[in-house]
Amino acid sequence: MTLRLSTVILPVHRWHEGGRDRWQRAEELGFHAAYTYDHLSWRTFRDGPWFGALPTLTAAATATERLRLGTLVTSPNFRHPVTLAKELISLDDISGGRITLGIGAGGNGFDATALGQEPWTPKERADRFGEFLPLLDQLLTEDAVTRQGTHYSADEARNIPGCVQRPRLPFAVAATGPRGLRLAARYGQAWVTTGDPKLYEEGTPEQSVEALRGQAEKLGKACAETGRDVTELDRILLTGFTPDRSRPLESLDAFVDFAGRHQELGFTELVIHWPIPDSDFAADQKVFERIATEAPAQLNGAR
Repeated sequence: MTLRLSTVILPVHRWHEGGRDRWQRAEELGFHAAYTYDHLSWRTFRDGPWFGALPTLTAAATATERLRLGTLVTSPNFRHPVTLAKELISLDDISGGRITLGIGAGGNGFDATALGQEPWTPKERADRFGEFLPLLDQLLTEDAVTRQGTHYSADEARNIPGCVQRPRLPFAVAATGPRGLRLAARYGQAWVTTGDPKLYEEGTPEQSVEALRGQAEKLGKACAETGRDVTELDRILLTGFTPDRSRPLESLDAFVDFAGRHQELGFTELVIHWPIPDSDFAADQKVFERIATEAPAQLNGAR
């Protein structure tokens, strides 16, 4: 099974002070895709520069030609399907059909309260996501949509001419629970996971592999329940959140070993963080670029 290698570039650099250079370099290095986080602020980066995901991707679309672009991930925390659909259709057009929408239910980070609301419970997040995703799917595939929901509605929302990609741009659905996995099975062109967060602090890489195996099995069951062939979905692992942490980026051999174990689980795409000094994503830039250019051939066999 072919394994693609992608990167995620956090929006922490001014566009004309290194931001554009990173996206262009990602294309030069041959990455399949480059993603960014869709947050208003995030963890230890909260008190530093942090730019908006969709404007950043729009700029990246004009600065690159072949690289796929996307979010990892967008959530309902501060977005509405009607306005998001309009922005995504515009972004898909500007990029020439190179956009993938990573999307999930969201969490309890800073985005959860930035608009002045109380953070939603896990059930409320699942309920909202269960409305958000079907409505967004409809908005991106139909010219005019009217739909009344408990949390999200649309009244004759127009989205002409629609996406360049047909019937719409692909969804990469982040999910590990049963409701989210059913949504991934029904609406996703890909499934995204970061592994089991409970294992991050004290788990082992071997335990993480088994947890991921279990998640993949649950995805298969969700697909079977919805009449979907699970092999139709790409499987994306956003790395850096398993017990391995940043160790796979310490050398080419370390990464090939890590990636090979996850390729055996059926993952079709691994996403590695573009190095950021003095952060959880610190890594040697030269090693990172060697991984980008040499690891895919080792994992997939030179062709």
